[in-house]
Amino acid sequence: MKYKLQDVCATEVAFDVVDGRLKNVSFTNGCSGNLKALSVLLEGAPVGEVIAKLKGISCGENTTSCSDQLAKVLEELTRTGK
Repeated sequence: MKYKLQDVCATEVAFDVVDGRLKNVSFTNGCSGNLKALSVLLEGAPVGEVIAKLKGISCGENTTSCSDQLAKVLEELTRTGK
């Protein structure tokens, strides 16, 4: 699944959710090294745990970040049952 991101350097995030766990996370654009590291760290993590840890993280003067945007996407998916 691919999702557009807003107000951050990365333009989209793609991932799979398998048995409630995050798999194959990849970001398009953004801070390549940091986002690759984030993707590795999130591999296999429970979706609820990812939301709890990443929601609300800001980047510089922005009120959001690539991490926060991922948490928001996951939260919306959880809310809608997708």
